[in-house]
Amino acid sequence: MENLQQLIDNAWEDRSQLKEKPVQEAIQHVMAKLDQGKLRVAEPTKDGEWKVNEWVKKAVVLYFPLAQMETIEVGPFEFHDKIPLKKNYKAQGVRVVPHAIARYGAYLEEGVIMMPSYVNLGAWVGSGTMVDTWATVGSCAQIGRNVHLSGGVGIGGVLEPLQATPTIIEDNCFIGSRSIVVEGVRVEKEAVLGANVVLTQSTRIIDVTGEEPVTYKGRVPARSVVIPGTYPKEFPAGTYQVACALIIGQRKPSTDKKTSLNDALREFNVAV
Repeated sequence: MENLQQLIDNAWEDRSQLKEKPVQEAIQHVMAKLDQGKLRVAEPTKDGEWKVNEWVKKAVVLYFPLAQMETIEVGPFEFHDKIPLKKNYKAQGVRVVPHAIARYGAYLEEGVIMMPSYVNLGAWVGSGTMVDTWATVGSCAQIGRNVHLSGGVGIGGVLEPLQATPTIIEDNCFIGSRSIVVEGVRVEKEAVLGANVVLTQSTRIIDVTGEEPVTYKGRVPARSVVIPGTYPKEFPAGTYQVACALIIGQRKPSTDKKTSLNDALREFNVAV
């Protein structure tokens, strides 16, 4: 791995090295490891945080100038792209419903279900996760185990800047229909996002469960139940309502995950 990293770091600083066979082989090797789940763009650490493997992201970016445009034919369908489609789903134990597409370099753990949806290269999707109809998982996004990405959910991708943490949805989360999570926002374990919640790095995530509001940015605390909201903001032209997200409660850690989810949705009347 150290040799791979050194070759890729050097090529990142000097793109002329992309012509050299050892560098090309190193990049192809990293992409294969990503596709097999043996490398990750970002990974959880023992202290509950996340580590970004910048050199792996470099390899993904450097893969594009090496790849050649090709025509890809799948039955009556035709595509024209640089990145191959992921293959061998049966051997990997992944259910893929037409017209779901995952690109080469994305990893789907055994037990993933893809309804007609899209997973981009560099992404990691954990076992038991449902990527529902028209949901998209962007480049290098990290999706935990037993997550439900509801219909039309958009999980943003990120390749550059290299040090930027990709968008992360941790284990046992429920992301409601048409929600959007982008710009490296992290949704921690067992959180529930109601329908149409939009989270960017600048979105205010306001906990309104106590006597005083508590505001977060870029992170949804574990087990939070979140719905869309607004708050007033002054502009030169007057006061207007700006979108935010409201934490209105918590899933109970003492109950079964699915029971807790159902209780949260019923108790807080959250649309999904």
